[in-house]
Amino acid sequence: MLDYGIEDVLANQGATRAAPKHAVKARKSPWNRKRDRLTALGIAVAVLVAALVNWLTSDNRATSSTMASPPAGLSEAPQAVPGSLTEIWQAPSSATPVPIGEGNSVVTADGSEVDGRDPQTGEIRWHYARDLPLCTVAVAGARVNAAYRKDTGCSEVTQLDPGTGRRTAQRNGDAELGTQLLVDGNHTTTTGKKLLNVWREDLVKSMEYGEVPAIVNPQRQPRTGCTYGSTAVGSGKVGVIERCAGDPADRLTVFKDTGDDADAPKVVFSSVLAGKSAKVIAMTGDFTAVALPEQKLLVIYGADGNQRSAYPLQLPDSDLAQDPPGGAMITSRTQDAIYWFTGSKTMALSAEDLTPRWSLENATGPGITFAGQLVVPIKGGLAVLNEDNGSTIRTVGVDRRGYTGPVRLASVGPVLLEQRGDTLAALR
Repeated sequence: MLDYGIEDVLANQGATRAAPKHAVKARKSPWNRKRDRLTALGIAVAVLVAALVNWLTSDNRATSSTMASPPAGLSEAPQAVPGSLTEIWQAPSSATPVPIGEGNSVVTADGSEVDGRDPQTGEIRWHYARDLPLCTVAVAGARVNAAYRKDTGCSEVTQLDPGTGRRTAQRNGDAELGTQLLVDGNHTTTTGKKLLNVWREDLVKSMEYGEVPAIVNPQRQPRTGCTYGSTAVGSGKVGVIERCAGDPADRLTVFKDTGDDADAPKVVFSSVLAGKSAKVIAMTGDFTAVALPEQKLLVIYGADGNQRSAYPLQLPDSDLAQDPPGGAMITSRTQDAIYWFTGSKTMALSAEDLTPRWSLENATGPGITFAGQLVVPIKGGLAVLNEDNGSTIRTVGVDRRGYTGPVRLASVGPVLLEQRGDTLAALR
């Protein structure tokens, strides 16, 4: 009978193994030599030095960031604008053309630092700073986009959660110095004299228009060598006043803010206007409003680039004498209207077709909806208006401590925010 799977491993245990005829001497490692050890040490030192230099010059080392927990809930705005408003705090914020109240926080930006503050106390809850100066900051899609200056442009862009200060995206762009960030839904357009860029909500570039640096695919742009006077956004489109050699007057071009290829703009129309020094004011649906100072007209253009209507403009020449700083006219938008601050008055334009509805003298900025009512800054305070016809319901005095320039408004909960030049003030 055979047994399977059994092996006598001890059968030869006492046997003596035969020694090999020739013993093989172990080979000495070449890394035991002194010069090889020195070489290895040199390589290690070089790697450490390179890593140190990379860290010393990296953006991370040049970044200071303190995050916070999501803010507590904020009480709602009152049922109507209060009869009196008092300044409860103020802070420097030179990089916010418009006040930012988002995510139960107020965001200020000055120098190189972006701060998230408690709306009711002004206390800093989180901060983000770099060793670069800020160009401009704006809120888009419930996120704060901060553009920093590097070299010759505002090319370093960081996106932050307004409630916690957490960084949510970052990109290197081609925004020009002096740019403003114009927001339409989830897209942001950077203004410029020779180049416009559009970013999606995640800061991925969706369109570029003008003189593109480092061109990969030539002949994609419809015109080069032109300069831009003013820019507006709305309804998924960008409108820009172009001044091109060979054109007898200014040109209005409207293109889509996204397309199949970011370097190939989809132009809706491009029309030479009836005069020079034109300003594109606002866009909605298929309509674009343009001010023509030489003709003293506000002209509404349709989707085909043809004039649909025109309205007389009774404004001081100084209101439209220069292109706007940052390449964008001072406007605001509510559900029913777009408000344009001309420099001497505020005009209400229909949100449906941009038809002028009424105007307010003595204004110092465009209006917003606060506590369910339209509020417009005026000299010495605020005017609470009937949004349908512009009639004054009442006025509220505000002590602006001697400041007399333009005022931009925003709100968060029960707190009304005023941007007064380089300072943000909170009122309640």
